[in-house]
Amino acid sequence: MKEERILSRFPEVYFVDIHCHILPGLDDGPSDWEESLRMAQIAAAEGVTTLVATPHQLGNYHHNTVSRIRGRWEEFRSRLASDGIPIQVELGAEIRLEPELPEKIASGEVLPIGDHGRYVLVELPSDSCCAVENLLKKLRRIGVTPILTHPERSVVIARNQEFLRQWVGGGGLIQITGASLTGSFGLVVQSAAERLLREGLVHLVASDAHGAIRRRPLWRRVYERLAELGGPDWADLLCRENPARVLAGQDLLEVPAISIGVFPKLFRWFSRKVG
Repeated sequence: MKEERILSRFPEVYFVDIHCHILPGLDDGPSDWEESLRMAQIAAAEGVTTLVATPHQLGNYHHNTVSRIRGRWEEFRSRLASDGIPIQVELGAEIRLEPELPEKIASGEVLPIGDHGRYVLVELPSDSCCAVENLLKKLRRIGVTPILTHPERSVVIARNQEFLRQWVGGGGLIQITGASLTGSFGLVVQSAAERLLREGLVHLVASDAHGAIRRRPLWRRVYERLAELGGPDWADLLCRENPARVLAGQDLLEVPAISIGVFPKLFRWFSRKVG
């Protein structure tokens, strides 16, 4: 089995998943507790030690208030303990990027990742790229760093590559979906993800899992692909070190660009702070 081979090659590997739709009945993730718990079992078996529950907020999910999400999260942690599933679940959200986002963060209407409030996970509207310069300035002013989710899967960004350079240049971070690198979203998305890695625009990899059958929280194949592209240290930085730093509210380490080809040139990662 391929997964057994991966375990033998990387016996000490664990993963920190900062983007996972695992709470039931809140969005397009699992519909019931049974599926949520099955997702947690899959994630633990894949080597995930900690994940962040990130239901959608804003956009079409204004009903997902902080109190509603927190109540579901507290019950989930209780069920995990009762079932003996060895995984830690932290609280967060995937927030639709809107011009009023800084004010909503400051007022506590939306959820940052963890208790420190330094990082927020954001997604673009499906049909447009909003102006980001002033938005990023406002977020910096209140001490918040936004992490843009899965731009490799965005048709809008595919037509506007300069947006991502402006985003990173203005202090924003980028997270790509692990399954994008293994072809689950098709060759066009896989190529886009690899291009972002080649340009050094990616800071984190996460599962963005939504279910126990569809879009599962799988990590081993993703890690192996990253290790093939840039080496185990580089893969660790994307899957372990930087995600753990997000949870701790610490500065992230810069992820070097790599040359992706038949014989990938390996870059040793270094510790310049970016977040």
